Amino acid sequence: MASLWRAVMGDSPPNADDYDGVEFWSNPERTGWLTKQGEYIKTWRRRWFVLKQGKLFWFKEAIVTRGSRPRGVIPVATCLTVKGAEDVINKQFAFELSTRSDTMYFIADSEKEKEDWINSIGRSIVQHSRSVTANEIVDYDSNR
Repeated sequence: MASLWRAVMGDSPPNADDYDGVEFWSNPERTGWLTKQGEYIKTWRRRWFVLKQGKLFWFKEAIVTRGSRPRGVIPVATCLTVKGAEDVINKQFAFELSTRSDTMYFIADSEKEKEDWINSIGRSIVQHSRSVTANEIVDYDSNR
């Protein structure tokens, strides 16, 4: 709901300082293109994803610098599962990332990319799991 409020009110995404000091532009654990389904408007958009320090960020462009502004972020500690979802959404190389309240769907470019993302996110979930009560997913793409 927070992202919908931002979209309606026209607020811009927060500064990089709002991401617990995660320098997403430097030495990420994993990066790559994924196609993601929007949170409110269920269109599919290709985004550049960066996994670092327990957070999964996404951007419109693959060149990520200190000045880049994420289109959204998922703290993986809020995630319960990451698994294949080809049979759920009828799309090849699809996987899902689920929290207590939401499920997001992604499509990789190949089976290997899908498995690599599932493994990387799964490792990050285990490493960063803890009780989280803040907003679970911030998606600035919801109306774009």
